[in-house]
Amino acid sequence: MQEEGWSSVHNGELLRLASTTFDVLVTADQRLRYQQNLTKLTIGVVAISVRDNRLPHLRTLLPELRDAIANVAAGSLVIVPADASN
Repeated sequence: MQEEGWSSVHNGELLRLASTTFDVLVTADQRLRYQQNLTKLTIGVVAISVRDNRLPHLRTLLPELRDAIANVAAGSLVIVPADASN
């Protein structure tokens, strides 16, 4: 989001802006589903449930993450669990 100049934008406004440009938002923020009404969005949300968000660990989730991105519907949330690749 920094490339878009949105680094200071938060929550609902971020989702609104992202939905004008992207089809899917990938986040590690598990609280998003409780903080926002995702059903009204024109963007799908994929949340990665991880304890370790360093790149080597995230790479192990790539197959599940690709699948979630390809299949998430607008206004819905898909969670990719940390143990998905095990």
